[in-house]
Amino acid sequence: PRSTLDRSSAASDVYKRQIVTMPTPFDDDFNVDIPRMSEITKWWVEQGLGTSKAPLKVAAAMGEGPDLSDDEWPHLLRAVVNAAPGKNVICAIQVKNTLATIEDAKKAQDLGAVGLQIDLPFLHHSNQDDLVRFFSDISDQIDIGIMIYNTHWFCQNPVAEYLNADTMLRLKDAEHVTAIKWSVPEGEDYDSMTKFSGEFNVIDNSGQHVRCFKNGGAGYISSLIPVYPAYDLELLDLLENGKYEEAQAKEDIVNDAFSEWNKKTHAKSGGYRPVSYTHLRAHEPLRYLVCRLLHEKK
Repeated sequence: PRSTLDRSSAASDVYKRQIVTMPTPFDDDFNVDIPRMSEITKWWVEQGLGTSKAPLKVAAAMGEGPDLSDDEWPHLLRAVVNAAPGKNVICAIQVKNTLATIEDAKKAQDLGAVGLQIDLPFLHHSNQDDLVRFFSDISDQIDIGIMIYNTHWFCQNPVAEYLNADTMLRLKDAEHVTAIKWSVPEGEDYDSMTKFSGEFNVIDNSGQHVRCFKNGGAGYISSLIPVYPAYDLELLDLLENGKYEEAQAKEDIVNDAFSEWNKKTHAKSGGYRPVSYTHLRAHEPLRYLVCRLLHEKK
């Protein structure tokens, strides 16, 4: 008999607090640098990451996941799991059809991932019923949790195809769907998350961390924690203790510092996953590069 995942269990707790999006290192020939990944994973663990407060997420969009081949990402995941024994490691699964996604999900589970991030099936222009079937079918075939990545910006018709609050409620019977990375298309109601935040872990993916926590959210995504873990761990502590004004002030300092730089780099690179100097694969996303250099300068 297969195990049943209680959304209040430790497995569900994987999708709370600050989820660490890990960058993927490449060598000068754009090959995945497995030894470097192992090395930096050990450093992240030393900084207090990989815990239930800050699980490690492998092969996500900001970790060049869409640019990894089906031969590469399993080796990357294995390297992280081996370098962080006993730690919480989530694997991001890239968008495919249902059967192929189930196959990848099982592979990630077998390699030691304790949770998954799975995109909307946006290539198929799914309606709300399709989304329920897609995530329910995957849930039925695995034993670890799923965080839905609500990637509406890739959809042909974002308002019709994103996973909305009412549809999220329909997934209560999909026992391994435990969380969602939440943002909504322009004109839709972000606060509709309150309909399901008592049932699922809601992870903010729109830069509205305070608003998310006030709505019963469980955590957020940040591009800074891989290079400056202490900052986000301090910010998370403020949010969890309801010190929202202090948390927002802390965020505003960082956002203001990056504002003009973000505009310039996004205009130059297209605005999504800007990279250092190539559209093939990145040695280091620009924000990570700048943060690392500033941190080393100190």
